[in-house]
Amino acid sequence: MNTVPGMTFRPIHQWPGPMTPAGQRRSRSRFQAAWPSTVQLLEHELRMLDARDIVLQLDLTEADLRRDGLPRAHARPGHPGTVLAFVAPVVGPLQFACDTYDDWQANLRAVALTLQALRAVERYGAVKTGEQYRGWAALPPPAPADGQMTVEDAARYVAEQAGFPGEWRAVLGNWFDAYRAAARRLHPDAAGGDHEAFTRLQQARRVLYEHAREPAR
Repeated sequence: MNTVPGMTFRPIHQWPGPMTPAGQRRSRSRFQAAWPSTVQLLEHELRMLDARDIVLQLDLTEADLRRDGLPRAHARPGHPGTVLAFVAPVVGPLQFACDTYDDWQANLRAVALTLQALRAVERYGAVKTGEQYRGWAALPPPAPADGQMTVEDAARYVAEQAGFPGEWRAVLGNWFDAYRAAARRLHPDAAGGDHEAFTRLQQARRVLYEHAREPAR
């Protein structure tokens, strides 16, 4: 896959802010540029910012990613939102999220064009210290309102949302299938989807994923 050198793909941990309803997203046809053109533009803008630690988050699971950090050939994001995060020496960690369009590549192009426009603000000399980027400063994720979710809490929540409450112990051994069933029901793009519940499901996924990675004792 043709992509920006040094950019790592990761699953979206938490969507920053309200999501655009599926029926209100714009068509990708607004952008006629091919994917290589988007990669070239994004690479140039990130290089001009001397960007480091570049991470592109998509609605994928860990299983959708190869060991080298790129998406597998068959991987298809569940929704088209993209979150681009990186560190720029002048202003620190930045994060740009976009789900305006119905295709993730179009949303990433919108982010690249935004970076281009922000850099142009300095053209006339009125802005010199990168303050135009402050509105995109990456903030730490908020702490859960009810404290840290335990592994048991995560398994119970996934089991309940997947439709078989009381079977949380089975989820610990095969959490991925249960998570996918719950995600299909709660996803904000689904009929009757719930953004808050979907966000909590992502928290549960992270807890179960980290638990599964722990070596046996």
